[in-house]
Amino acid sequence: MKLSRTEEELMHYLWRLKKAFMKDLLESYPEPKPAATTVSTLLKRMQDKNFVGYETVGNMREYFPMVSKESYFAKHLKGLIKNFFDDSPAQFASFFTKKTDLSEKELEDLKTIIDDQLKKK
Repeated sequence: MKLSRTEEELMHYLWRLKKAFMKDLLESYPEPKPAATTVSTLLKRMQDKNFVGYETVGNMREYFPMVSKESYFAKHLKGLIKNFFDDSPAQFASFFTKKTDLSEKELEDLKTIIDDQLKKK
């Protein structure tokens, strides 16, 4: 399941905070801040999608992510590779390294990461 742009924005705040009450989430937004009812609606939709859970503390809810940022991004990236690069990680890597104007150091860093992964296989 996928998050909308606004849900994803809220999820980023929640990932950063790890646990948060509504007040904390609202404070995370830049001005103009969304209405509390808007954030509440987003949280409800995200709960229905099993991205967010909560614990009741007194009469308030403390929200927490049920999906890690890493696993969400990995799934999102796999879908991108499947849909835009014919399910070929090599095509994605080729596009990424050619079209993102990486510096020589950044390319060397990527090469080191790939070499390390190859050694582990």
